[in-house]
Amino acid sequence: MHTIYKKITLIITMATLIVACDTPAPLVSVAEVNVDNNPLKVKSLSEAQEKSWSSKDLMNDTIPGMSVEKTYAEILPGKSGVQTIVAVIDSGIDITHEDLKNSIWTNSKEIPGNGKDDDNNGYIDDIHGWNFLGNITDEQLELSRIVDRYDSEFKGKTVAQIPANKKDVFLSYQKAKSEHSEKIQELQGVLQRTTQIKQQVEASHTVVSKKLGKEDYSLKELNAIKNPNEEMQNHIGFLTQMFQFSDSIPDIITLIGKDLEQIEDQFVNYSLNASFRKVLGDNPYDIEDKGYGDNNVTGPEAEGARHGTHVGGIIAAQRNNGKGMDGIANSNIKLMVLRAVPNGDEYDKDIALAIRYAVDNGAKVINTSFGKYYSQNPGWVYDAIKYAAKKDVLIVNAAGNEGYNLDDATHRVFPNDQWGNNPEISNTFLTVGALNKKYGGEMVANFSNYGKSNVDVFAPGVRIWSTTPNNTYEFLQGTSMAAPNTAGVAAMLRSYYPKLKASQIKDIIMKSGSLTTNSVIVSGDPSKRARFDELSKSGKIVNMYNAFKLAALNK
Repeated sequence: MHTIYKKITLIITMATLIVACDTPAPLVSVAEVNVDNNPLKVKSLSEAQEKSWSSKDLMNDTIPGMSVEKTYAEILPGKSGVQTIVAVIDSGIDITHEDLKNSIWTNSKEIPGNGKDDDNNGYIDDIHGWNFLGNITDEQLELSRIVDRYDSEFKGKTVAQIPANKKDVFLSYQKAKSEHSEKIQELQGVLQRTTQIKQQVEASHTVVSKKLGKEDYSLKELNAIKNPNEEMQNHIGFLTQMFQFSDSIPDIITLIGKDLEQIEDQFVNYSLNASFRKVLGDNPYDIEDKGYGDNNVTGPEAEGARHGTHVGGIIAAQRNNGKGMDGIANSNIKLMVLRAVPNGDEYDKDIALAIRYAVDNGAKVINTSFGKYYSQNPGWVYDAIKYAAKKDVLIVNAAGNEGYNLDDATHRVFPNDQWGNNPEISNTFLTVGALNKKYGGEMVANFSNYGKSNVDVFAPGVRIWSTTPNNTYEFLQGTSMAAPNTAGVAAMLRSYYPKLKASQIKDIIMKSGSLTTNSVIVSGDPSKRARFDELSKSGKIVNMYNAFKLAALNK
C-alpha cells in the first residue's frame, strides 16, 4: 500500500472517445464565485479548525475548505437523500472502527458465513466488499516486477536484437531497469545520510541533556547554556537546527527513527526475485483467472489498513456522534470496502476487477486514492473505467504526490482516463489535486501533481484529520486525502439528486468550484509559480455549497 506519497519529507528537508449510457443535457450555468479579493488569513488555525479545515468556507473563514458546514447549515435542513454506496478501493478499512462501523455497506443478497456465493456474483460471503490481496501486505513496485519478469529474456541485449512485436516491452524494461538502479542507489544514499543525522542528533542530545540534567529541554534552555566550549557550541548549533522540525529533541529522534523504518521498507518494494503474489495462487497477468482473495476487507492486520481507514473516514465517518471527526457525507452514504492496494504498487488486474465489482454491486461513486508510474496491463483498467462510465458510476481519482505536471509526456500516472492531448476515454473520471490549508500563494500542496489537461479540480489534502485503525485518529496528507474529500461531496450530490447522471455530477463539481486566478507556488519551489486556474482543467476548488446550488438548478 502507498498513500501515493513516496517522498521522505523530514529527511529530505533535513539533508538538503467518451463512453456513457447517454449524453445528458448541458448544465444550467450559474455565476462563477471568484475569491481573489478575499482577505488572506493571518492568524494560525486553532486546534478545532485544524481538524476540520476542509469543511470550512473560504469566503467566511478565509480557509480554502469546501463549505461543508455551510451546506449542512443552510441547504440540507428539511431535505432527505437516498442511500448511496461509495466503493473505496484501497488498503482495506477497519470496519469495526467506532466512527465507521455504522457507515459500512452490507451486501443484503449474501448470507454471512455460509461459505456460499448466494448472490452468484463470483465472490463467496462478500458481506462488506472483497479482499483481492488475501494476506498480502507488502508488494514490489511495478518497475521491479518488470525487471523480474523480463530480465532473463532481455538482459544484455540491444534494441536491434529484439523482434518488432516486443520492442515496446523491451523499451519499458530498459527504462524500468535503469530507474531501478538509480532508485536503489539514491535510497542507499538517503539511508546513509539519515543514519548519520540520527547518530549526530543522539550524540549531541546525550551531551546537552547531561549538561542540563534533563532529557527534554526547550530551545531557550539550550541557548542559555553558559560559557560553552567549542565542542558544546557545535552541539548547540546542530540541535538548534533540529528545533526547526519539532519543539522536542526526543521527538525528533523518534521521527528520524520512523523515517529510517520507512526507508528500509522501501527496499522491500524495490526487491527483485520476490514472490509476494504466490500465496494467492492466481496468475496476475491473466484477467480471466478469478476467484482469488477472501472477504476479510480489513486485511490480516488492522494497522495495515491505515490508509484506507483514513480515506473512508474522510468520506463517511459518522457525523455528530461526539467522536473523533465528522465525515463529509451523512448516514445516507455507505462504504463498500475493496482491498486491492498493498504496501507497494497495485496490480492492474486487482484494480480492474475491483472497479467492476463496485459497479456490479451498486456503487455510484468509486474512490481511487493510489497510483503508479508503470503499468503492464493498463488496458484492463481502461476497460473497467469505460465500463463504469457506461453503467453511470463516477470515479474520483487522486492525482499523485510527486509535484509533477501530468501534461508532461514524461510523467504518466496510472490509473488515468487521458494521456496528453488525446480524448478522454470516460466522462465520469474525476482527477483531484491537493490544496494546503493556507489560502494564498502557498495554497497548492507542495507535493501535488497538477495539469491543465490531466487534473480536473483541487480539494483539501494537507494535514487532514481522519480515522485510523483501532479507534484512533491521525493527520495524514496527500492527493489520497483530496480525492475522498471530493468523493464525499460527489456521494452527497448523488444521494440528494439521484436523477443526475455521473457525468453531470462531475460537471457540477468542476463548474461550481471556487475560482481564483492568484499566483501560487508549484511543486513546493518558490521560484516556480503559476496562476492557480492554469493548474487544472476547471481551475477551481471543490465547493460543496456551490455544487448543491448548481445541482438544484439541474435536477
